[in-house]
Amino acid sequence: MEQVKVQIAVANAQELLQRMTDKCFKKCIGKPGSSLDNSEQKCIAMCMDRYMDAWNTVSRTYNSRLQKERARM
Repeated sequence: MEQVKVQIAVANAQELLQRMTDKCFKKCIGKPGSSLDNSEQKCIAMCMDRYMDAWNTVSRTYNSRLQKERARM
């Protein structure tokens, strides 16, 4: 059972990283090239930070609601 939990956690982390990469790439990279310029690097860093902050907020809220629901049962 513990191994299944670990596999689910890894899959969730991979999905989070993929979504974050897709969204931030689309937002920050206008014309792909061989390297990122300074503004693209800053945009990517800020986008990823905001995405992670939002994901953490949603995750905490969801877990809190789950715990409240479990306590009611």
